[in-house]
Amino acid sequence: MQAHPLPPAAQAGISQGLLEAVRRDAPLVQCLTNFVSMNYAANALLAIGASPAMVHAAEEAPEFARMSGAVVINIGTLSAPWLESMLLTAESAGQGGTPWVLDPVAHHATAFRRGAVKRLLDLRPAIIRGNASEIIALAGGRSAGKGVDSGNAVAQAEQSAVAIAAARETVVAVTGEVDFVTDGKRSVRIAGGSALMPRVTATGCALTATVGAFAAVSRADPYAAAVAALSCFAIAGQRAGAHCAGPGSFAWRFLDALAALEPDSLARESPLRR
Repeated sequence: MQAHPLPPAAQAGISQGLLEAVRRDAPLVQCLTNFVSMNYAANALLAIGASPAMVHAAEEAPEFARMSGAVVINIGTLSAPWLESMLLTAESAGQGGTPWVLDPVAHHATAFRRGAVKRLLDLRPAIIRGNASEIIALAGGRSAGKGVDSGNAVAQAEQSAVAIAAARETVVAVTGEVDFVTDGKRSVRIAGGSALMPRVTATGCALTATVGAFAAVSRADPYAAAVAALSCFAIAGQRAGAHCAGPGSFAWRFLDALAALEPDSLARESPLRR
């Protein structure tokens, strides 16, 4: 049966409640992420009100997943030992009922990455967050991506996102100039942000980590978690971009904007579009 998406105003109200829950509960978010993004992703989690834990060693990461509110797996700087830990941690998260989020960074670039993502997908992530080229390739299409950079518009990836979400029973968030979130039945677009966001290293990785924070407080509805996280980034990015001189000042202004984000602004300044 086709699910009918809520009107944007109603969905924005849910996002407001989820931000309030993140600020209240400070969920523990375990991040197995890339070397480039660790610091900025951790700071973004702290700014939004969550508690980051960059725990990735195979000797402890699977155990740590069971005490975390959510797990985030990002393959940006993938290696064989990290992949082993990611697979064990994702399996442990699934067994313990901990939601986990996959960021399939440049998964289409090499055979090693393609194989890694296939194995991770089989462990059933609650949410997948990627750029348009990554999502098109994940659905088996030909993308125009160059390494970690997208060469496709989000609109070109929407059908791929819906297909992946329906086939994998997951939520897919495609990010770009106008984001797109779907669970295969419901979908919404999210406008806002800043053109400077792609020019700051690890902004996308920080978003995936923040999706994990919202997944921790919205276990029954990962779609709402993804929508809320992307909405926060859209509003904070727009605010930061209005007052910065370039990518350097945008980076710290964006963290400040995340920290200053008022929950009611998610309804008052809702970036949600049909």
